[in-house]
Amino acid sequence: MTLHKPPFIPVMIATGFGSGFSPIAPGTAGALLATLIWFALATVFSDIPLLWVTGALIFLFTFLGIWAADKLEPYWGEDPSRVVVDEMVGVWIALLAAPSGHLYYGLAAFALFRLFDIWKPLGIRRMERLPGGLGVMMDDILSGMYGFLVLMAVRWWIE
Repeated sequence: MTLHKPPFIPVMIATGFGSGFSPIAPGTAGALLATLIWFALATVFSDIPLLWVTGALIFLFTFLGIWAADKLEPYWGEDPSRVVVDEMVGVWIALLAAPSGHLYYGLAAFALFRLFDIWKPLGIRRMERLPGGLGVMMDDILSGMYGFLVLMAVRWWIE
């Protein structure tokens, strides 16, 4: 049996609403979209509500991302570059360390997340060995956690 067209809803979730189809740096495009969503939410919410909303997005899209990546694996193979929901979740985790809408901290969270996601130090690469959608998501979750820790340390040192 040949699989033809993947189902629409998992494609929309996995590709970060299509940002994963970017011909240049799809992972960066997905993380950038998530960062822009966070900045838009920061215009509506102050620090504590933004933390809650960002936490809800992380929780929701982690589970949706695992599900979508599992659904799409028969069509696209293991962890294809167009699946960027993992980058979205990872950058949202790093953004938990940024004050609501603060441009420089927001950009730093984005940069730190991408740095850890690309270099994959400190056990991040090992997370990719987990099966299916869990492996797709976990390396970026850990990258986001490292970005969060570094940004919190910088804030503690500066402030």
